[in-house]
Formats: sequence, structure tokens, C-alpha cells
Amino acid sequence: MSRLPGHPTRDFARTVAYAPDLDGAADPGEIVWTWVPFEDDPSQGKDRPVLVVGREGDHLLGLMLSSKDYHRGDDEWLSIGSGSWDAERRESFVRLDRVLRIAETGIRREGAICDRPQFDAVARVLRERFGWS
Repeated sequence: MSRLPGHPTRDFARTVAYAPDLDGAADPGEIVWTWVPFEDDPSQGKDRPVLVVGREGDHLLGLMLSSKDYHRGDDEWLSIGSGSWDAERRESFVRLDRVLRIAETGIRREGAICDRPQFDAVARVLRERFGWS
């Protein structure tokens, strides 16, 4: 069993479509905050931003974000620039190879809307590398 948070992205291949609407329900293209376990100790973790890329029933499918610059150049991470989801407006990177399945009741708050060009770049990688449509 993998100790990484989430599930392999290919295992959750879905249709990905940009549909943000800050109406209280999280939609693809929105960045929300939720609890994400640490890789080295899944019993611990932290609240972090997650880009919503789909749904599965009453669960959201999301890709976690990080502002750590060491993700630059890593094939499993893609820069989506900065946004209001980060109080310091730091550049953020989205993890592409792991999908988090999150109960919609488990999100802490809506963070922001990811700009369409950045979301489209993520969607393109999901389609090309992981079999999403």
C-alpha cells in the first residue's frame, strides 16, 4: 500500500471541465482548503489548498498545491502561478500524479478561483499523461 496521500491520477480518470462558481459548493476550477496527510506520517498532516478537478458522488477530486520552490522542474508538479488562495501571493505548484478524494463536507473553506489558462494547462496534462478526457 502506498504511503503517498491520495490515489494515482490515472485511477481516477474523468472528464475534466472548468466550471467555477463561488456559490458555497466546490466546483472544478476552484481552490479549496482541506486536511491532507503527510507522506512520511499519514496519521499527521495539515490544512492545505487543493485544486478541484472533478467530482465523484458527494466527494471532490482534487490536486494538492504547494508553494515550495523545490517543485520547480519536477515532472509531477506544475506551476499555476500565484493567487488569492495564498496570503503571500507566492507561486504555487499543483501535484499532478496523485488525486485526493475529499468528502465535500471535509473542505474548510473556498479559497479562490484558478484562472482559466492555468486550469487548462493542468487539464491538458491530465488528458495527455493520465487518460482524462
